[in-house]
Amino acid sequence: MRRRDLLVEIGTEELPPKSLLALADAFSAGVIAGLDAAGISHGAVTRYAAPRRIAIHVRRVAEQQPDQEIRRKGPPVSAAFAADGTPTRAAIAFAESCSTSIESLGRITEAKGEFLFHTGVKPGAATDSLLADIVRASLDKLPIAKRMRWGSGSAEFVRPVHWIVFLFGNEVVPAEILGVRTGRSTRGHRFMAPREISLRSANSYASRLERAGRVLVNFEQRREMIRAGVLELAQAHGGSAIIGDALLDEVTSLVEWPEPVAGHFEERFLSLPREVLISTLQEHQRYFPVEDAQGRLTSLFITVANITSRAPEEVRRGNERVVRPRLADAAFFWDQDRRTRLGDRTEQLRSVTFQAQLGSYHARSVRIRQLAARLAPMVGADPSLVSRSAELAKCDLLTGLVGEFPELQGTMGAYYAALDGEAEAVATAIAEQYMPRFAGDTLPASATGTALALADKIDTLVGAFAIGQRPTGAKDPFAVRRATLGALRILLEGRLDIDLQSLVAAAYETTLADLRANAKPRADGQKAAAEPPDADTLVRDVCDYAFERLRSVYLESGSGITTEMFDAVLDRRPVSAMDFDARLTALAAFLQLDGAAALTGANKRIANILRKSDAPALVLEDRLFGGEAERSLAAAIAAVSPLAQASIAVKDYSSALRHLATLRPAVDAFFDGVMVNAEDSAVRRNRLALLSRVQQLFLEIADLSRLPG
Repeated sequence: MRRRDLLVEIGTEELPPKSLLALADAFSAGVIAGLDAAGISHGAVTRYAAPRRIAIHVRRVAEQQPDQEIRRKGPPVSAAFAADGTPTRAAIAFAESCSTSIESLGRITEAKGEFLFHTGVKPGAATDSLLADIVRASLDKLPIAKRMRWGSGSAEFVRPVHWIVFLFGNEVVPAEILGVRTGRSTRGHRFMAPREISLRSANSYASRLERAGRVLVNFEQRREMIRAGVLELAQAHGGSAIIGDALLDEVTSLVEWPEPVAGHFEERFLSLPREVLISTLQEHQRYFPVEDAQGRLTSLFITVANITSRAPEEVRRGNERVVRPRLADAAFFWDQDRRTRLGDRTEQLRSVTFQAQLGSYHARSVRIRQLAARLAPMVGADPSLVSRSAELAKCDLLTGLVGEFPELQGTMGAYYAALDGEAEAVATAIAEQYMPRFAGDTLPASATGTALALADKIDTLVGAFAIGQRPTGAKDPFAVRRATLGALRILLEGRLDIDLQSLVAAAYETTLADLRANAKPRADGQKAAAEPPDADTLVRDVCDYAFERLRSVYLESGSGITTEMFDAVLDRRPVSAMDFDARLTALAAFLQLDGAAALTGANKRIANILRKSDAPALVLEDRLFGGEAERSLAAAIAAVSPLAQASIAVKDYSSALRHLATLRPAVDAFFDGVMVNAEDSAVRRNRLALLSRVQQLFLEIADLSRLPG
């Protein structure tokens, strides 16, 4: 079968830099999914992304779908033929609809009887007749939060679309997509090569854009060029550039032809806190800060221009002019903020609403303080230091610097607390309260910070559930997912065996009081506000949600944990994250033992028997044992039970399961030699009681009946 390369480029106004990669990846994945669904084979795929375009190049795309076998079921044979075998009208009509003879029809037997059927072949369609719909479907599914319209048309996209390249080999795929006719003309750099560039084939795309259009359309190539250029320029000035992945990706999404440029700001601004300088340069200006050999920030910064300028000094001076007022503003706020002690801002928190139903930031601070004080002895922290940290934790939200740089909340609070003479542990905890901020971020290092961070996250989680704002799909206004995973990381990696149910229940007590205090009286004719959930329901829902967040963590850890193993432990509703982890780790080790598969199968069998049978006896009676197999199993249970229970009491689940593994011979012998459902009801219930005891021993750790086998 003949094959051709496919190229699709969507040319637009400048795309949102923080969404560019996601859009390009989703577009590429959508096109490939469409080809695969249509059965169109293809070779390697290259995704492209630049500020004014997303594109995909698919090599060796088959020119035609493969033929498809189509089976149609017809009427029942009983209705298709008369008693003498003559075809009825139903059979004749079915054959005609299939364009075949009655003699060519087959017969198939199903649960409901015998039916006529016809197998035909549908010729595969030409690929170029399917491509436009595949591209449209991919564009329709892109993760665009808010689409926009432009001009007088009805097309909607993340940004106005100006051109679309659609080549299959050397030929244009004619279509109208997003209100634009497809063609073979792309466009180069907006300033250095603004003319249209005609492409002869899909294969020439990237190289032609680079040579004639001054556009490096390959995102990864452009990214690495920026990294190398920034590092080289910093080294040339005797420094080392600070290059974060997020900033590097964003800058790569902003430029088509990167040109690193070095600039300086006034050295007087070096008196500002390091984090303020970095935020000003990175977050506001998309500049790369530079350190000296001792790790101190210098007045040097590196920006990446989107043009090879004939006057590079003007580019440098222009960037220096732009950054100066930003730094001056930061210096002003830094000076102003220090005139008011952090503790003097606590009362002002009463006038700042956190959430209408949950109250002010002052109310939130009180909730966090109470919860953190409860946590203090559990994490080895001084309750008085924890209480003071919680009291001051949210005060920096009222400062000018945090208003200008929201990402510095907590960080600036730590600076101001230290300047006010607060205890070092208090300042450290204020800085650590939001840790971990993202996946892979560091955890609070201090006990005081650990208590504060945990309290903050549990309050967020409980508050969101209390007002019915549980995360759904992409909607998570309170960042509950992040808070939950952060809390679980602190508990697990910090080896903190804390009862999550009790903690959530305690948090809800204070939250419920605030909900009732902030409840507005119902006006006549208005719908009554929903009652807050009862405590038991909320605690169960929050804990279930928290532990469910762990599922993907374990499944993606590479530890061999399966979803069935996770469910086996989840079924027992452990009260702490550490306990959950200990059970899961022990179960994974148990399943490597020789007798594990047999015991797993036995547990499934026991669960099925008990589910279908009458209630087992409460007390085992030796006189009702009918043979050695029953006595041996009872004796094995009696011998193993105290050993397993002793291990379970100290949460040594691995040891407990090793003890329980010794039951295998007795369990196997029981099932080989004993009929559980004896005619004598007393004997039957006694045997069920024996099996129930086996089940209960394992259920102390996990429900093995949920495992395959």
